[in-house]
Amino acid sequence: MGKMTRRVFIATGSALAAATVGQLGRQASAQQSRGVVNLYSARHYDTDDSLYQSFAEATGYRINLVEAEADQLIERIKSEGANSPADVLVTVDAGRLWRAQEEGILQPTRSSVLESAIPSYLREPDGHWFGLTKRARVLYYSKDRVNPADLQSYEDLVNAKWRGKILVRSSTNVYNQSLTGSILHVHGAQDTEAWVRGLVANFARPPEGNDTAQIKAVAAGQGDIAIANTYYFARLVKSTDPADQDVVNKVGIFFPNQRDRGTHINISGAGVLKNAKNREAAVRFIEHLASRQSQEIFAKGNNEYPVLSGVAVDSVVAGFGSFKEDELNAAIYGRNNAEALRIMDRGGWA
Repeated sequence: MGKMTRRVFIATGSALAAATVGQLGRQASAQQSRGVVNLYSARHYDTDDSLYQSFAEATGYRINLVEAEADQLIERIKSEGANSPADVLVTVDAGRLWRAQEEGILQPTRSSVLESAIPSYLREPDGHWFGLTKRARVLYYSKDRVNPADLQSYEDLVNAKWRGKILVRSSTNVYNQSLTGSILHVHGAQDTEAWVRGLVANFARPPEGNDTAQIKAVAAGQGDIAIANTYYFARLVKSTDPADQDVVNKVGIFFPNQRDRGTHINISGAGVLKNAKNREAAVRFIEHLASRQSQEIFAKGNNEYPVLSGVAVDSVVAGFGSFKEDELNAAIYGRNNAEALRIMDRGGWA
């Protein structure tokens, strides 16, 4: 089980205090704040702290932050039941957001601010959750061994010309489940299972490691094509480690399915908890995360694509180029995750 941490963010004049749980009691009692938002988050990025700071400074609300892995947080909220202090759940991938919805721990929310800021395909139709950042799941190829003109789509990865050349992480990874869930929506169960079997037949090695490991494996010659999210590559580009720069020089990035539906897009997002005691503050907090200020922080802080139109992406990410994105509603492939995993298991994707 992953580690669970607690922190509190309090606006103090023009500065924000971030306290450990041991400091929480005496600092909180000393503050005059409008209220509180109890946030459970599975986003483990230090840059997100500035989002909590800006919200506290703008509103006077205190933010109590609990951080852990998504599944751990969902189980905790379920076990807490009606006594749960949690107001907002933030996590990555529509599959996890859908799971939280299916477990009955989210409540529908109507917000003209969120519905105006966030495109409909990036939010659950009834308002159970809202996408706050976008992640493109793309292909990485060896510049020495692959001509990018030979790359086309996710579907083409089963072509015999890629035998023994595909690198990807385990089927237990929710990013891969969502990608497969999007293909399931387009092609149906039978053809999706055939795609999985063809992909597995082209694996360069049994799945291992995270997204960064797949990209590095291409550079090391362990395979020719990797599937991974864009922000992992952006981290390598920004790294000052010579070994990472060597990887960047050897690997190219390719956006698949530009001739049809577009590249698969996943999200990180948030929803108001069913038993939220501070519902109004919770909605206001999510609205803050969809604001221009917050969207710029998301884009620059973790190399993600903003959901708000008109917000510039990070300069490194912009250097990857523009692309057509798949506008399949995130709720659809999120809902398909469970069946997608069963199909991946039957197809031999370990």
